[in-house]
Amino acid sequence: MKSYRKELWLQAPARRSFILITPQVEDCLRESGIREGLCLVNAMHISASVFINDNESGLHHDFEKWLEKLAPEKPHSQYAHNSGEDNADAHLKRTIMGREVVVAVTGGQLDFGPWEQIFYGEFDGLRRKRVLVKIIGE
Repeated sequence: MKSYRKELWLQAPARRSFILITPQVEDCLRESGIREGLCLVNAMHISASVFINDNESGLHHDFEKWLEKLAPEKPHSQYAHNSGEDNADAHLKRTIMGREVVVAVTGGQLDFGPWEQIFYGEFDGLRRKRVLVKIIGE
């Protein structure tokens, strides 16, 4: 069995944003040479997420509104975590959206359902962060 590992570095243009990373993950799969196996993609920061969903701007807007209702950024004083920090909401949003995804690799391709794409969700941005891509298989 082969194993491949690569870190993708991202810098979101805003405190919160969703970034399509499917093309970068597909590049990793091509580099790996793995044709059958599994591809793990995970955020390596506690205030960021990796998830699979539709690449549709209205849905992303709905995610943003929904997450802000569940864990509003302000007032910062509402969170015990925010003594000296201001990102408790980002930790909660990450928990809701998830840390990682695993996608089957079949015939050298990510084995997606219709409309599925991989996204990086940033909830405390404006600095560089990493996403790990780990692919195992034959």
